[in-house]
Amino acid sequence: MVDGYQPRYLNQVVAVNTILDALQVVTELLAIESSLGRVREEKNASRTLDLDLLLHGDIVLEASGVTVPHPRLHERAFVLVPLAEIAADVVHPILDRTISDLADESDRSGISGIA
Repeated sequence: MVDGYQPRYLNQVVAVNTILDALQVVTELLAIESSLGRVREEKNASRTLDLDLLLHGDIVLEASGVTVPHPRLHERAFVLVPLAEIAADVVHPILDRTISDLADESDRSGISGIA
């Protein structure tokens, strides 16, 4: 993990409909990151762009370096809060809890909205 100052950043969550499977989606996300100048250096280092597949319907998958749902989704308020805004009633396929419930129980310290 990288210690020290990192610039502020914006987290956003989007929902999309796709015919792609989870592995194909991750491949596309990595290609988008690369095309926009993302260079993978140290783990948790500051980055220009970070695209993650959080959920893929009710799919549970661990293959080829891809884990769905995202393995730390339920621990990250910075993901849960915006995800709850667009998918509050979606049920986490492993924890069997709604995104809204997980967001309500998350530690929101350090998170601020956009003015």
